Amino acid sequence: GSRGVRGERWAGRRWVSMVGLRPPPVLRAPPGVRGVRGGPRGGTGSVLLFPGQGSQAVGMGRGLLRFPAARELYRAAAAVLGYDLLDLCLRGPPAQLARTVHCQPALFVASLAAVEKLRHRQPEAVENCVAAAGFSVGEFAALVFAGAMDFSEGLYAVKVRAEAMQAASQAVPSGMLSVLGRHQTKYHLACSEAREHCLTLGIQDPVCQVANFLFPDCRVIAGHLEALQFLQKNASRFHFRRTRPLPVSGAFHTRLMEPAQEPLADVLAKTEIRKPLIAVHSNVDGQRYHQPKHVRQLLVKQVVAPVKWEQIMHAIYERRKGTDFPQTFEVGPGQQLGSILRSCNLQAWKSYGHVDVMEDGEAEDGVEHGEGGSP
Repeated sequence: GSRGVRGERWAGRRWVSMVGLRPPPVLRAPPGVRGVRGGPRGGTGSVLLFPGQGSQAVGMGRGLLRFPAARELYRAAAAVLGYDLLDLCLRGPPAQLARTVHCQPALFVASLAAVEKLRHRQPEAVENCVAAAGFSVGEFAALVFAGAMDFSEGLYAVKVRAEAMQAASQAVPSGMLSVLGRHQTKYHLACSEAREHCLTLGIQDPVCQVANFLFPDCRVIAGHLEALQFLQKNASRFHFRRTRPLPVSGAFHTRLMEPAQEPLADVLAKTEIRKPLIAVHSNVDGQRYHQPKHVRQLLVKQVVAPVKWEQIMHAIYERRKGTDFPQTFEVGPGQQLGSILRSCNLQAWKSYGHVDVMEDGEAEDGVEHGEGGSP
């Protein structure tokens, strides 16, 4: 009803003025798109998950080139970014693609281009989408998909965010450590001891904190490199089963990213933001957005706040016993969010599918499915 009309009214207005091309379908409210109160109900509809940094790989986008709407997004991206993003994604080199300044825009565009592949192959999955969530930079793609921002303005905000986060990460030797723990693991105690260790080394105001809540007994800890090295050396004492440094340049989602907040706040203040047409859940608190002002506030806060992904999974998939789960599609490179979903909610994962951006034709419908078969 009115949501669809509203979507058609705003769709692509800024996009056309900035890029000078016809707005691709992803910028319009999908036919029949509807908001839900409190997340999807009763197995109706679908959920889209948008991946974050670390999922990138050279070759991403190759599986999308036969879809005109996807190619159009890459053409528009080149105009916004000032360089050929598709060429970087297809050919690399890997070290350049992995740089935060390139990686975040690449994931944003690849994910929304993957939506166009899904729309072509299984239009009902897009038309009946009731909720979306994105991990870190993926949240921007989820909001664009949900009609809260135009594509080009969302991409420009991601560009500014990526540049500011890379600059902040270069200021301090820092990183992120994936930690698989046990039931008795005390993450905050471990971080506190790591900060104390840093103080003995003469590091002032050290940072070491949980930056991502992934699934039960799995966290990502971020902070000064010396703190992370201390945690690795003392893993058994803290009841860590496994630790793995992540291939990122800094301590994202900690206060070491505070210098990145002001540039992002400035660009978002000039960006037209609308209420999402479907439920989009915030990384900061796991709740769905209700007001445009909250989108601005929480996207800025997200840079320095832990990603509460496990809480988002509970918010989206919590339901009465015996109730069907929605179809879930991970749109973008990798299947990391699917793996996390499996660890958070095995029954929901059985209706999971992945829209591949690397190749085009693994499955007849272009979607690889979880154990539960075709969603």
